[in-house]
Amino acid sequence: MTDDFAIRIGVLEDAETLAQFNAAMAWETEEKKLDLPTVTRGVKGVLADAANGFYVVATSDKEVVGALLVTYEWSDWRCGRYWWVQSVYVRPELRRRGVFRELYCFVKAKAQSDSHVRGLRLYVEKANHDAQQCYSEMGLDEMPYKMYEETL
Repeated sequence: MTDDFAIRIGVLEDAETLAQFNAAMAWETEEKKLDLPTVTRGVKGVLADAANGFYVVATSDKEVVGALLVTYEWSDWRCGRYWWVQSVYVRPELRRRGVFRELYCFVKAKAQSDSHVRGLRLYVEKANHDAQQCYSEMGLDEMPYKMYEETL
């Protein structure tokens, strides 16, 4: 594998790999074991319907080595969309080699070309200090919000 990464929008043929990435990321960051068939259906739900979002993948030698998901949030304050960057995963042996940077820059350029997009957001697990450092180094600002959830 080389450090020469190609970036593209994810396609249905990427679903299995993306589901595996999501399961690996959940285990690494939160020690959560996800149900792979459910995650695979969820990934396919995005890939089959752009209204749900889109994946961006990094490839090296035609193999997917990193990915992220973009979903949408409407902002009534800004009368436009925020794109949420989620499910970020880079194969461990390729971390700190620019894969996420290329993925993020691709998304940022795509967002800047869409007049309805007001900004990019992401969240990170509190103990994932490596990711937090990466995001700070790339110029993302930490926000003063806490996140709450009720699972249904």
